[in-house]
Amino acid sequence: MQQQNFKNHSRLVGGWHGLTFFSMLALLIGSFVNLFHAAKENLYSASLLCLCAFIFLFLFAYVRIFALKAQDRAIRAEESLRYFILTGKAIDSRLRIGQIIALRFASNDEFVALCNRAATENLSNKAIKESIQNWKADYYRV
Repeated sequence: MQQQNFKNHSRLVGGWHGLTFFSMLALLIGSFVNLFHAAKENLYSASLLCLCAFIFLFLFAYVRIFALKAQDRAIRAEESLRYFILTGKAIDSRLRIGQIIALRFASNDEFVALCNRAATENLSNKAIKESIQNWKADYYRV
């Protein structure tokens, strides 16, 4: 596996982000074309197909959102524990969840200082990641 860094840490899964999304988009478009061209006696089934397409699209979005929220909570807990182990104090409450998620890539040597800097300077997620000198890879988040 390639060494992870700022430039390659994001990950797209072709089957999910590509194939599944575009298949559902095609279903949505096709269902509305079908509804538009449906004869009067087929309007009910054509409208049900549109409803199913919307349900699949919302399901696609919420499945991803819910999984990311669960991962975010786990990362927040892990990084809060890491901060406590390194300092004996609770992590700064000014840090937003996005900042904490970005901080997970920092090595222990720079983690505490970068946490303090992120809180005082209100650094963006990208700025935090760009500030990291020794990248600590996270291969588990999708």
